[in-house]
Amino acid sequence: MTIPLHDDIYQLVREPIDMAALARHVRAPEDGAIVTFDGFVRNQSHNRPALYLDYESYESMALAKMREIGAQLHEKYRIHRVALAHRLGRLEIGETSVFIAVSAPHRAAAFDACRFAIDTLKRNVPIWKREYFADGAVWADGELPRAPVATSRAKPAS
Repeated sequence: MTIPLHDDIYQLVREPIDMAALARHVRAPEDGAIVTFDGFVRNQSHNRPALYLDYESYESMALAKMREIGAQLHEKYRIHRVALAHRLGRLEIGETSVFIAVSAPHRAAAFDACRFAIDTLKRNVPIWKREYFADGAVWADGELPRAPVATSRAKPAS
């Protein structure tokens, strides 16, 4: 068994993310800062009340891409450890969908690395979000919700 060089954690989970455990994992005596990002399900999207979300993933590729992000973080920033976790399946309003913790000797590197991690994860990791509304569902960042039906009549063409 190979021990990871940085003792980082990369997870795709179907149960609630244990944020406290991940933050504890990245904390070490040589660190002076931990920066976390907690992305959670909001109650609206596209100005419409949302009911819940469902996340799907190409899991083996997603984990590989998450590890690539971790490697990039260690190359670009003076950090110590990283924990990246993303939920899959149905999530209710208020539940955490993605959690990132980065430890570093100094806060600036931890802040910059955490921001880079979430931005890169959203762009590059094959995880897809389906948003559910009272009148149907849409895949986020792709198919847009239906526009409300207009109540006024269209003018005849001249």
